[in-house]
Amino acid sequence: MKVQQCMSSNVEVCAPDDTIRDVARKMVECDCGVMPIGENDRLVGVVTDRDIAIRAVAEGKGPDTPARSVMSQEVLYCYDDEDIQEVSDNLAMLKIRRMPVVNRDKHLVGIVSLGDITMSDGRAGEIAFRGVSQPGGPHQQA
Repeated sequence: MKVQQCMSSNVEVCAPDDTIRDVARKMVECDCGVMPIGENDRLVGVVTDRDIAIRAVAEGKGPDTPARSVMSQEVLYCYDDEDIQEVSDNLAMLKIRRMPVVNRDKHLVGIVSLGDITMSDGRAGEIAFRGVSQPGGPHQQA
């Protein structure tokens, strides 16, 4: 099965200068825990609910703080025509729960989550969940 068959394709994007309040509100509207940050038709970062908690609230930053100051600039993504087993393995290895999905022209077309994969392929989701649950990973907040 390919990622495009299980990803969420209704993706909202915020701008780097949007406030974290705006990003959080959009997360509520979309019922999601990650918000892609785009500028000039390019994906320049992502903000997760954890980024808001750890990089903003815990650091004493207010709700008018720009998203660019708390976003992860290293955007890890996958392609919409990749096999979900491959993406699942990458999620496990990288210890992340969600990943932006781009087409081969590198335009954002969706988001794939651990839940999306588990609903489509329980075995692939289980393997990814076990990997993601291990300590460490490139996006530690320390």
